[in-house]
Amino acid sequence: MGIDRDGGTAHDGTRVGVGIHDADAARWTVAWTVEKYHGDVIAPAFLYETVAGEGNILLNGGISCLFQSLIGNGTATAAQTLTYFNNGNAYLGVGDSTTAAAATQTDLQASTNKTRKAMDATYPQHTDGTTSGAATITFKSTFATTDANYSWQEWGIFNGSSGGRMLNRKVTDMGSKTSVGQWVLTVTITLS
Repeated sequence: MGIDRDGGTAHDGTRVGVGIHDADAARWTVAWTVEKYHGDVIAPAFLYETVAGEGNILLNGGISCLFQSLIGNGTATAAQTLTYFNNGNAYLGVGDSTTAAAATQTDLQASTNKTRKAMDATYPQHTDGTTSGAATITFKSTFATTDANYSWQEWGIFNGSSGGRMLNRKVTDMGSKTSVGQWVLTVTITLS
């Protein structure tokens, strides 16, 4: 007796494994340094330590200010929410709080030990153009012997000596400043 096996399996389809990633990924990178000088003189002979690091968090209020300025809603009026981050309005602030950074924050988290310093002459620095150098801006402030003498645990960029918007914030141990020296904080932001 013969067995008739006339069955089979057929697959009628196409399987394509293609990964398509159609997105523009922007990168916000930040490098910062604190140069520590003995006394009131900022010169190589008086530099005793440099602390450096990378990273921070971009804050919602700072992002909004950037976008509003981009579409023409910025202002040169100091300490208003949409004030430009230019030489007359930009400040670097430091404080002693170790509270974790969050995008919703609007100020340094220190309760009392926090100080904002105006930009050094010619800062912030940015070169306008269409080359890769145009993707960077640098902020720099000098904290004199009488300024911010406490443990530096956080920093941020502001568009006013008080109030206004905070662009970004970093929580990191930069050391304890005393009145025997000046510290220079430099923050460089690159978009790519």
